[in-house]
Amino acid sequence: MEWMQAWEFASYVVTTLGLPLAVITFIYQQRRERDNEDEEAYQMLSDAYIDFLKVVLANPDLPLRDSHVMPDLTDEQHRRMQTIHQMLISLFERAYLVAWTDERDGAAARRWASWDDYMREWLVHDSFHNALPTLLRGEDPEFCRHMLKLADEVRVQP
Repeated sequence: MEWMQAWEFASYVVTTLGLPLAVITFIYQQRRERDNEDEEAYQMLSDAYIDFLKVVLANPDLPLRDSHVMPDLTDEQHRRMQTIHQMLISLFERAYLVAWTDERDGAAARRWASWDDYMREWLVHDSFHNALPTLLRGEDPEFCRHMLKLADEVRVQP
């Protein structure tokens, strides 16, 4: 009889301590895995942006980083510039869909703040800003609203 009571007591201990501990451990591991996935997605986006900047550097004849548009572009230069802007808007949309958050604190907010800075930085350039209506055709509606809002904010700021 004592042996049965010992097993019954052990089952109570497992139920009251082990089960909650297992649930807490599971939740913690899931959260850590989700954080790792978010970090990996952010790293992939960052790598894609670095690759994009290499394309910009490989085209020094285009006024991609100039604040004002150069009016004397050839047709070929104009087509390359459009393609590069399309690459950029595609990257920004992907970043918006993957990384956007309305949180004010935490890792996700810091990650998104860097993309918000990149978007604002590019919207200062007339060539990108002026092409925005064309570039946003067919893109995610929420992303379009966000980019147009940023474009308005950038033009208001000195």
